[in-house]
This record gives sequence, C-alpha cells and structure tokens, in this order.
Amino acid sequence: DHLTKVGSAPHLKVPSDRRGQEIVNDPLFNKGTSFAVAERDRLGLRGLVPPAVLTMDEQLQKIMATLRALPDDLAKHMFLADLNDRNATLFHRALVRHIEELAPLVYTPTVGRACQLFASTYRRPRGMYFSADDVGHMQAMVANWPAKTVSVVVVTDGSRILGLGDLGANGMGIPIGKLALYCAAGGVAPHRVMPVVIDVGTNNQSLLEDPFYLGLKRPRLEGAAFFDVVDEFVEALYSRWPDALIQFEDFSSDNAKTLLDRYKDRRLCFNDDIQGTGATVVAGVLASLKTQTQSSTDVIEALKTQRIVVCGAGSAGCGVAAALARAAGDVNAENYYVLDKDGLIAKDGASEAEWAALAPEQRAFGESFSMKNGLRRGASLLEVITAAKPSILLGLTASPGLFTEEVIRAFDAACPAGQRPVVMALSNPTDRAECTARQAYEWTAGRAVFASGSPFAPVDLDGTILVPSQCNNMFLFPGIGLGATLAKARRVSDEMLLAASEACAGSVSAEEQARGQVFPSVSRIRDVSKAVAVAVIRKAREQNLARMSSLERDDDIEAFVEAKSYFPYYTPLYQSPYV
Repeated sequence: DHLTKVGSAPHLKVPSDRRGQEIVNDPLFNKGTSFAVAERDRLGLRGLVPPAVLTMDEQLQKIMATLRALPDDLAKHMFLADLNDRNATLFHRALVRHIEELAPLVYTPTVGRACQLFASTYRRPRGMYFSADDVGHMQAMVANWPAKTVSVVVVTDGSRILGLGDLGANGMGIPIGKLALYCAAGGVAPHRVMPVVIDVGTNNQSLLEDPFYLGLKRPRLEGAAFFDVVDEFVEALYSRWPDALIQFEDFSSDNAKTLLDRYKDRRLCFNDDIQGTGATVVAGVLASLKTQTQSSTDVIEALKTQRIVVCGAGSAGCGVAAALARAAGDVNAENYYVLDKDGLIAKDGASEAEWAALAPEQRAFGESFSMKNGLRRGASLLEVITAAKPSILLGLTASPGLFTEEVIRAFDAACPAGQRPVVMALSNPTDRAECTARQAYEWTAGRAVFASGSPFAPVDLDGTILVPSQCNNMFLFPGIGLGATLAKARRVSDEMLLAASEACAGSVSAEEQARGQVFPSVSRIRDVSKAVAVAVIRKAREQNLARMSSLERDDDIEAFVEAKSYFPYYTPLYQSPYV
C-alpha cells in the first residue's frame, strides 16, 4: 500500500505525521545507516543515526560477519529475529541472498527450539493473538492490525508444532518463520502478511506450570467450543480482508482435516501440513520418476504403477497418500500402504471397534487389503516391505531411527528391478528424521534417492559426492500463496495444487538430476516460486476460479507475476498526507 511510483523511480510513502525517531523505530521504513543525506534532512533524521552512509551491500557484509561469529544456531535465529524487528528490508534481503544458509535458521530445524523457548525469549510483539477469551471481540480486534491490506495469513493453534507436540501460544514462531519465507522466497511483501496464533489453551503440563508462559493457562477447548473460536476468527478476518489467503499450520490431526473440509470450498485457504506436504511429496516423486520417462504424461503413467509405503497416518501422512493417489488419477488404491503406530492400516484383521475408531481418511487406504499379499491390520514395516516390494518409502512419523538398517536394506532388495529406491525421511526437525542421508546411502550402496524435511549435508560415499534433496514445503507454499492471491482465486483446488507440484518437479535441472536431486537447489527457490505461482494462476483461470482481470495471453502471466513479486531493496522515502 505504501509503495508507489513517482516518475520512473519507486518511492515509499511515509505518513506526514511520522518523523525522526518514529521512522527509525519502524522496521518497514527503517534503513539504519543507509538513509541518504537528503532523506535525513527531509525526514528529520539528521543526528539520529551515525554520519556514515552505508550501502545495502556493506550492511549485508556486516550482518553476515556478525551472524557467522555467533556460537550456535539458536543465537543466530534470535539475531535474525532482532534484525527483522529493526529493519525488515535488510532482513529479507539477507534471506534472499543467503537463502541456503539462513532458511534453516529462520525456519526448520532451528525454529522448533525457538518455539520451545518462545516465552522466555519474547522481546517485541509480532503478529496477532486471538484467544478463547476474545470470543465476541474478534470483529473489532482485526481493526487493530495496522496494515490496510493483508494478502496472506499463516495461523496455528500451537497444538502440533513440527514433531514437538503441543506448544500452545509458543507456536507463534511457526507463522513468523513461514511468512519470512513467503516474503523472501515467494515475493509477498512483508507489509501484506500476518502471523496469527489462535490460543484455546494447552494440554502441555510443563507450560501450564511455567510462570513465564504467555498463553492461556487452561486445558485446550475441544469439540464445538474449539470450532466456534476458529469460526469467529475466520469470519472476522474475511470481513476486513475478503481476498486474503489463510494457511492453516500445525493443527493437531484430529482437527486439521475437519477445519480444512469446513472452509476449503467457501474460503481461499489451504492446510500446509495436509495439502502443502502432499503437493511437495508429489513434486519429489514426480521428479524421481522423471529420469525414467520422456514426458510429463509418462511420469503420471509411471506413478500409477508405483507401490508406495507411507509411515505415519496423521493429517500429513494421509494427506500425502491422498495427494499421490489424486495425481495418479485415483487408480490402484491398493498400491498405497499406510502405517500408523500400530502397523499397517487394513480392514482385514481389525476388530469392528478398531476399524470404526479410525478416521475416514485413514480407512480410505485400508479397504483394499482383503488378504492382499497376506498382509493384515498391524503388519510391521518390515513385513509390509517384504510382501509389497515397494519402490517408494515415505516417513512422516517424527520417530527418529524408524528406518533401521534392516528396513532400508530390505527395501533396497525388494525394490523392483530397474528402479532406484526412493527414501523420503520427512519429519522435522532434523533430529526427528526417520533416518539420515548417510544411512540411506550407505545401506543401499549409494542407490537410494534420498530427500528429507530438514537439510542434510552432502555425503561422500567412497569418493562419490551424493547430494540429498530437501523435500521442504517451502518449495511449494510461497508460490501457491502468491499465485492464489494474485489470481484472486475463490478457493485452492486440488488441480491447482497438482499444477504446483508439476511446476516444481519441472524446475529440477538436468545438472541437479545428475547429482541425485529430486528438488531444485534452495538457492533457486525464488525462480521455483514464480514458476509455481504462474502454474497456479493458469490452472485457476482454466477452472474459472480466478477473479483477476483477464490477461490477453498466457505468457503475460509470467510478466504479471514478475512485476507483482516483492524484492527487498531500499527505495527513497517521502512524506504524504494520503497514506
């Protein structure tokens, strides 16, 4: 809203009643030591900042030198958070330029520990908190947010933060981290995003007993009372920003799918744990099959024949299985083997009560196991691999070490001839991964195609450097959000998500494929996000879900996305009474 063009140069409008220290203290306007001399005079800043005028590059050199001297990743995370609180433009510029180095500090795996310590390290308000005590007031509360326009909202109730469980209001670190990636990787402007926590209590006893915990100290609301709070928040949000996209994040499995089904057909929203993770895994699987086929059509045909084992039957695991099945045209459901903590989900061998207790999305993949391969409810992972002979093994359990040497060696031996075993240990943070990259490579003699949720370093295996891929939702959700909001889409359809997956898979270069990667290098994530956004917009238009003004040609969409993508750089500031 503040960025406008005067002549040929963009300028940033500052409210006329804001001068001097108020500008320096506003992270959206502050440039620190990069204010030009003319700006210092124009805005009442002379004497309030040191006399030296540094370029952004010089500031970046100083920032990175200081960051790299810090003792550990948590200290670096806090340093970057402080930078974001002081100078949002410089923070996002650093993240864009050094995305491979900084993304793991801003988000997973470091953000997990930062969330655990959120209350004790809290320094400055960021985002909004809507609590159970605010029922009846949320309509008025949204007016407290200072931005006129909000494009993307990431919201959590803190009930299932990464693999760490219920962190309550401490989960605010997740929306903040996700939205930093929306801005740096996806090109959504930082003044158009809003991190949100819906605080309905916590069942984490250590938090309830923590004198410094900042959330509601009471057991979580459940059932209708919980959904009433979320309903009021959603309606209040859309009453002020009807074109905003909501990304639901880290809600517990018992509520995540219900919330998605409640809103997905009538509001612009998606659940990143269910749909984002599913779309990301589809992208990785398509890319892994791409080397064996000659066209995208052949890739989809190849997907239909794969036998896939999914460990983890929560919202993410079932979402991944469902996304893969949809991508394959919902055929051959018997090719999907989904396991929960009790083993294989199958109707055969389950008691009537046990079967009824499973969620519908879990039962969907257990119907076809009527004595198939001799497998019954509760079959172990090793038994499933031996009987099913899968080609793809996915872990979404937050159970480190689940993929043991025995399991991986059996998987490698059972993999169909001519195919490399695909191992995706997707649980976050790193210490929750089902196996490490080195283990997957060593136990398959380098044959495995490996991807993980959090980054692993390249592995030197007998002189051959193997590069693991990061199967991280950040390859998809920034582009999905950018495309859906630019298209002013009515909703996020399954077809839009598949288009996003195909765009990501198509972004893997030949050189990256040769190194064993099934995702692009993180350094190219802005280009990937733009490709994903273009694909999402095209599909939204094709389905008549886009309310954006029509473009004359399809290739105009690429120029449109490029023009609308935020890039962090300093623009001249001037005061205006019309902000």
